[in-house]
Amino acid sequence: MAVYHLLLSSSPSLLLLPPSPRQHNFTLIRRIPIHPRLQKSASLLSSSSPVIRKILVPSTLQEDQPVSSETESPTLLIGEDSAAFELGKQKLISWVYFSVVLGVVLFILNVVWIDNSTGFGKSYIDTVSNISGSPEVAMLLLIFIFATVHSGLASLRDIGEKLIGERAFRVLFAGISLPLAMSTIVYFINHRYDGSQLWQLQGVPGVHEAIWVANFVSFFFLYPSTFNLLEVAAVDKPKMHLWETGIMRITRHPQMVGQIVWCLAHTLWIGNTVAASASLGLIAHHLFGAWNGDRRLAKRYGEAFESIKKRTSVIPFAAIFEGRQVLPEDYYKEFVRLPYLAIIALTLGAYFAHPLMQGASFRLHW
Repeated sequence: MAVYHLLLSSSPSLLLLPPSPRQHNFTLIRRIPIHPRLQKSASLLSSSSPVIRKILVPSTLQEDQPVSSETESPTLLIGEDSAAFELGKQKLISWVYFSVVLGVVLFILNVVWIDNSTGFGKSYIDTVSNISGSPEVAMLLLIFIFATVHSGLASLRDIGEKLIGERAFRVLFAGISLPLAMSTIVYFINHRYDGSQLWQLQGVPGVHEAIWVANFVSFFFLYPSTFNLLEVAAVDKPKMHLWETGIMRITRHPQMVGQIVWCLAHTLWIGNTVAASASLGLIAHHLFGAWNGDRRLAKRYGEAFESIKKRTSVIPFAAIFEGRQVLPEDYYKEFVRLPYLAIIALTLGAYFAHPLMQGASFRLHW
């Protein structure tokens, strides 16, 4: 999912078997299965943490453990605590590797794809855009190609990781997806005003402010896939995470929700057929991604995911309103964490860097 970060910045103005559930002949809570992939994170939980006091992992349950008010709470976690970041546990060498990897990737991307004198990016854009000559069709085709490759590789992740390993598959995944995402972004920036105008609201008082707020909020939904940047860059071994806290309590598919909000805001602001085509393609891709993501998590984590699915929702706040999700009293603490603070800084930075991104895109002549 890391390839979407680039797309988000293209605004024109702005991943032993678990014990089987058993009933006992005395009063006990029903065991919540924990997947082996979650056991490591579960073992790291500390009872001294104010958040962890609300967490119960099945591996701590004993056969003779009676029900207590604590264990009956609907706030007990099965999945992982999202956006948890402890500065003291970070290794400097890992972030040095991350910086090196990022620099190497950007250099290769520039030579192989971006630079018109050496790369294939312009030829790719020209080939797609010449199919019909319509910027709307070209926009849809670029998104369709990216979505097919991106979701296709994601669906093949289990097989790919078994064949070549987690890190190698992540490099393959990013190496193919990133140039396609880059091309789609640049084309959108350069051709966003080429379509037929459907409405013009840019001069209406309050519209710019409303669009800005919508875009700012959308980034809080879009970024949970990058809570661990070291995994994104394959410095740490990539994992398919089963997050449950933070934004995940509001919607099980925050990236889909964030992308829909982003698309609607930009379509409202630009108001033409190119923006509408881009939004149609991106929203369709993320709706499929939500279904495919649930399918993959169910396959990977089984009953643990099904338990989380029952108390979360795709539609924001639905599980909360229906009583299936109960927010902790200190829920706000799940957002007062460094990754969310980084989101704020990056969102503001992306907004003020729009002129630079637009100028760089224009100079590519894609």
